[in-house]
Amino acid sequence: MTTHKPRRTLQTTETTLDVIELLKEKDGGRVTELAADLDLAPSTVHSHLTTLHERDYVVKFGDIYYLSLQFLNLGNYVQNRLKSYQIANSYTKQMAEETDCRAIFAVEENGRGVYMYTESGKHAVWKYSNVGQKFYLHQTAAGKAILSQLPRSRVHEIVTTHGLPAATENTITDVDVLVDQLDAIKSEGVSYNYEEQLDGVKAVGVPVKGRDGRIIGAFSVASPANRMTPDRFETELPKILLGISNEFELEISLS
Repeated sequence: MTTHKPRRTLQTTETTLDVIELLKEKDGGRVTELAADLDLAPSTVHSHLTTLHERDYVVKFGDIYYLSLQFLNLGNYVQNRLKSYQIANSYTKQMAEETDCRAIFAVEENGRGVYMYTESGKHAVWKYSNVGQKFYLHQTAAGKAILSQLPRSRVHEIVTTHGLPAATENTITDVDVLVDQLDAIKSEGVSYNYEEQLDGVKAVGVPVKGRDGRIIGAFSVASPANRMTPDRFETELPKILLGISNEFELEISLS
């Protein structure tokens, strides 16, 4: 017999969050438009927007509501909440400069990856990952680097919760294949993304740990696959990333 845990959430809070997320998705909206998309009464949506407006979380131009810069203040706090996050910013920039690749620093939260910092190299004009954007850990080099450092019970828990959805035909969708790859990454200290998140893009990643030996997050660099020669992909970039990640971990240990 299957038992279901009772939900302990507040419907009003869920509705407010739905309104916020929809305003972001639509880049603003009118009460009637938002109500139609959320299948709610306009009066209900208006009440939530009025509360958000009074608390400075939305702004209004004419009859269109937008998210306010108050979220920038919150985001800045989250991005700098930990000393390690602050330090990671400069190393992400250094990684982009030394590799001329798109560089990112990512962390795991609630079983998903989150981009904390992103930087473009001189030739990395394409943009895919944005700060704050969530992603599936198994689809990326940074994500697999993080997963490799987690207990296997936690990995299976994440897979059970979020699944292994495919982004391209190269994405790993078999948990046994994933675990085998994670074992290799843990042994070698380097992870690879063989066009598993985005067609035509390869990436290299490395995990980084804190003074207590626990995973903090991962650095990764990505570039169009046609610029990734075997030597650059398998030797040059891993060497650069490992060197920078070692410097980062040393600074963390001394901070």
